[in-house]
Amino acid sequence: MGKHFTLTAADKHQAGAYRADPAGSAKGGMVVIQEIFGVNHHIRAVCDRLAAEGYAAVAPALFDQTDRDFECGYGEADMAKAFTFVANPDFDAMLRDTQAAIDELKGVGPVGIIGFCLGGTVAFAASAELSGLSAAICYYGGFIAKMVDEKPKCPVQMHFGQTDSYIPMSDVETIRAKQPQAEVYVYQGRRARLPLRRARELPRAERQARLAALDGVSAEAREAVVSGDRRARRPQRSMQQFPPESRAI
Repeated sequence: MGKHFTLTAADKHQAGAYRADPAGSAKGGMVVIQEIFGVNHHIRAVCDRLAAEGYAAVAPALFDQTDRDFECGYGEADMAKAFTFVANPDFDAMLRDTQAAIDELKGVGPVGIIGFCLGGTVAFAASAELSGLSAAICYYGGFIAKMVDEKPKCPVQMHFGQTDSYIPMSDVETIRAKQPQAEVYVYQGRRARLPLRRARELPRAERQARLAALDGVSAEAREAVVSGDRRARRPQRSMQQFPPESRAI
């Protein structure tokens, strides 16, 4: 469904990217920010699913600054290589490429952003530092607590796992205290449940996979993506207030 193409950032760096478009007119756009595994089959599948639901989706290859076309799976050797990218992340460069992806989608309507792992942090930073976003969805962004004083310019939703070994609950509580306007969900288990996570997890993730990012977003945040209303504000909800079938790990 999708295609590979090249984005040009403000510093003239050319980054690879994957784009998927709906068959008809787009309802809006979604920038999809990768995990540490690159724009791999999982990220491309998220883009494809969004396109199937009517949204134009672009995933910039944020590691092209240092390792062009990198992508991997989830084996031991893959994990070892992938973790080298977060030893000293260049968030400024990643945000420049992310802004290029947002700009790529300007013509399709309001634009949201969704990020996973490292991408969850980039999505949060983008909500505060970049222009053109209507909503941001951040899945287990490990560096968010380090930039918690940032001031998002659009509605933000965050998802964390209660026993995530990389993100202590003390960080999540700090985020809740410093970002009271954000929706913060905490799930039982190691990682927040994801839309269209890995192929082996699809049967139990199918409910949120159906609409990829937007199916897991509150009505207010969904409306912000569709209408571009940046004034939408959402109450902070506890895990108990989230539908039980979506809390299960």
